[in-house]
Amino acid sequence: MPSERHATGRSSLTHLACSFCSATYAPDQLTTTCPVCGKVLFARYDLAAAAHAMTPQALPLRPWNLSRYAEILPLQNPESAPTLGEGGTPLHDAPSLARQFGFDRLLIKDEGLNSTGSFKARGLAMAVARAKELGATTVAIPSAGNAAAAMTAYAARAGMPAVVAMPKDAPAAMRAECLAYGADVLLVDGLIDDCGLVIRAGAAAFGWCDLSTLREPYRAEGKKTMGIEIAEQLGWRLPDALIYPTGGGTGIVGMWKAFAELETMGLIGPARPKMIAVQAEGCAPIVRAFAAGATHAERWSNAQTLAAGLRVPAAIGDYLILAAIRESGGTAIAVSDAEMQVGMSLAAKNEGLFVSPESGAAVSAARTLRSHGFLRADDLTVIFSTGSGLMHVDLIDVSAGAIDPHASDLVAVIGARLSSAQKPAGAAHRPYR
Repeated sequence: MPSERHATGRSSLTHLACSFCSATYAPDQLTTTCPVCGKVLFARYDLAAAAHAMTPQALPLRPWNLSRYAEILPLQNPESAPTLGEGGTPLHDAPSLARQFGFDRLLIKDEGLNSTGSFKARGLAMAVARAKELGATTVAIPSAGNAAAAMTAYAARAGMPAVVAMPKDAPAAMRAECLAYGADVLLVDGLIDDCGLVIRAGAAAFGWCDLSTLREPYRAEGKKTMGIEIAEQLGWRLPDALIYPTGGGTGIVGMWKAFAELETMGLIGPARPKMIAVQAEGCAPIVRAFAAGATHAERWSNAQTLAAGLRVPAAIGDYLILAAIRESGGTAIAVSDAEMQVGMSLAAKNEGLFVSPESGAAVSAARTLRSHGFLRADDLTVIFSTGSGLMHVDLIDVSAGAIDPHASDLVAVIGARLSSAQKPAGAAHRPYR
């Protein structure tokens, strides 16, 4: 009932706290990183009050969107937030891939069904809404694609001007989407961290609200809802492993934070999934740092990969990502571009899921980790499909010639074409370049 939803859907936000030096700040003004040490700020809540209202009995009365978990989200007026139906994505069983890879049960969290086609909708819905609550007039972001599309969509919904700095070689479809939403798009001769320099300069000069990854406290709050949803979808238990494509790492950071909050609230126990970060071989700073036993990741030089979302040479939250991986008994694994495309094809042909290259990387990582014995058959494993493949149709070979419907040997022509489309089992990925 609406009155019950309203009564149990109020934020218990109390303050902001630095994830590194523990300095605390009031949550009622726009902020970026910690003024003391420059590290990531977290939103903190009165979890006892939240637990009283956000119960397993109360949640079924609420819609499957971000307001479902309002008590541990920062919005003060969630009913007025600009929403496009983000959140509430399905957790698909993947029985065909489970059999092929050797899992008893394998699940795919299908974030491509979010409003803007990727998991970025969660974080940017929250960040834009919170920025508007706190008085921001223009929002800005550096992005290789999906984050830009999400921010500009939600800015348009909120009636706010938006500015995007994007690498000049970002997918044309991503640029077009941002322009369609009315954003100013600045193409940058460089990578995502170079785009960040442009946004920070503009924020200082023009007063933009910088929504860069983990350079403000609220994108992680939107992203953490992925972990809360999985816990609820599995009956308030967590899986044994989460396989997550990792660029800036907001999702890993946010979900790890959410699990601690849920335990404090009594919704889950102390068990945690292995947090597994998947990166591209051509840009793997977290993988390298994990293997070296480092607590911070050095910038990756000459980053190259077809997965724009994984081409992040340096992550401000590196220490948080690495801590979550280690504390959970997880790992970090690099995947080649060719393996990403294999993963895309496997998901499409076996489960009917057309996923992004980043998601394909996670699929291939699951196969590798199972075959190498890092994951057991009975490990309940969730793969994150972080985005739809619809923005990546250029990766599919559609060059087959047309059939003449008036050919005298039409049936033979059809048969020849069909036989040429049948691939050996080991080459099921060939339609992807």
